[in-house]
Amino acid sequence: MARRVYARRYSQAVFEIALESKELDRWQSDLKKMASLVEDATVIAFLESPKIHFADKARLLSGQLPDINPLALNLVYLLADRGRLAMLGDIADDYQRLLNNYLGIETAEVTTAIPLGEEDKLRLAEHLGAMVGRKVTLKTEVDSRLIGGIIARIDGKLLDGSTRRQLEALKKELVKTVR
Repeated sequence: MARRVYARRYSQAVFEIALESKELDRWQSDLKKMASLVEDATVIAFLESPKIHFADKARLLSGQLPDINPLALNLVYLLADRGRLAMLGDIADDYQRLLNNYLGIETAEVTTAIPLGEEDKLRLAEHLGAMVGRKVTLKTEVDSRLIGGIIARIDGKLLDGSTRRQLEALKKELVKTVR
């Protein structure tokens, strides 16, 4: 829980810096690169080892991230020094959320019984966008237990149009009538 709070603070600070310097896209790209770097278990073990001097860690980081913004590199150095590199993924995710909010884009988490084609994704994004009054991007997941239909989580709302839920509702209705 504390990790998420710290990640939000860092991402908010980064977003304000990016907004002020008009480098929103560059920071987005740099944060993705930084987050992917620490997904490597060997790299993270090296960087979090207390036996390794900071200068060696800094050399590795600057070598692995040669073309990122110097301020972004300073952020990585700061997180490495404080033993918080593992939160880079959370910082990147929260930055993306802030950027989407700034740009008027909402992310919908959509679960379907079968994978959606690109055309279906576009139509669904347009339909959900019309419902919330913003542009919508989809984050899709497949769960065969739904049987059919979709479940969408958007803007704090749950839209459950799954066949499974409809069957459960029908079952409850039938149980009521039988009693």
